[in-house]
Amino acid sequence: MSFLTNDKLVIVGAAGMIGSNMAQTAAMMRLTPNICLYDPFPTGLEGVSEEIRHCGFEGLNLTYTTDIKEAFTDAKYIVSSGGAPRKDGMTREDLLKGNCEIAEQLGKDIKAYCPDVNHVVIIFNPADITGLVTLMHSGLKPNQVTTLAGLDSTRLQSELAKHFGVKQSEVTNTRTYGGHGETMAVFASTAKVNGTPLLELIGTEKLTKEEWADLKTRVTKGGANIIKLRGRSSFQSPSYVSIEMIRAVMGGEAFRWPSGCYVSNGEFDHIMMALETTLDKNGVSYGEIKGTEEEMTDLRTSYSHLRKLVDEVIGFGILPAYEDWNKLNPNIK
Repeated sequence: MSFLTNDKLVIVGAAGMIGSNMAQTAAMMRLTPNICLYDPFPTGLEGVSEEIRHCGFEGLNLTYTTDIKEAFTDAKYIVSSGGAPRKDGMTREDLLKGNCEIAEQLGKDIKAYCPDVNHVVIIFNPADITGLVTLMHSGLKPNQVTTLAGLDSTRLQSELAKHFGVKQSEVTNTRTYGGHGETMAVFASTAKVNGTPLLELIGTEKLTKEEWADLKTRVTKGGANIIKLRGRSSFQSPSYVSIEMIRAVMGGEAFRWPSGCYVSNGEFDHIMMALETTLDKNGVSYGEIKGTEEEMTDLRTSYSHLRKLVDEVIGFGILPAYEDWNKLNPNIK
């Protein structure tokens, strides 16, 4: 059985629930035989390695290490869940300072040990900000770092499918943009249900405006609901969707959802946020978003919230002042 590539893939945070699921998903998708598991916690890391070995994946060259230099040497792809998880009652923003410090070190380690890496996917929260910090300190180009944002769009698809009683695949082109948090902009104008534009359904007996407002809240609070239901932060869905992202940049099947990426286009500047994106061997690129006036207002509100978080990170000393970003990473204009 063939693999998509032979390049080295590193899973950071592999001893955790997200990391271990990412590793197994990557093996099941046969992305590459060369998967390296990294985590600073040796016992749990060895346990994950043993479990995956017991799956008997044909041709897999699985390694694990607690040494970041060993893990990153010759790495071409990295997916990192290596931050603190969210707990019940917490927002993603509650993790800001600690996880941004982790992201800063991650970026520095990438710069030191694998500056030739092709692509990095960041999924630990608040992902828009930790992804930005990683990008800045790694010295990579903006098209080489993405963050997990598609999960919000899949949650919108799921909620609409449940409401209308249809298969999830019959709800198409669901999109949320902006930040991966409760201020995300939930778009209706892009989506269709069984071929019918969602905008034509909102405000009818099929989906009243009140029901739509409640549904949007369930989307924006989808992660918090998982914590309440399962007693722990979501891990199956972020694991799967993030590995779909890395598969796309390896040259595999196209990624169907928006990704978080570095944006500086005059309207939205010096930020990592979800837009309409393409992920392929060239990395990530983003296009123009069109929506209703209300949707675009929501998107600008989400952007403003993210910029406030970036201002906090600058205040922590983790990022320099905006005018000095190019000095830290010359690829940032």
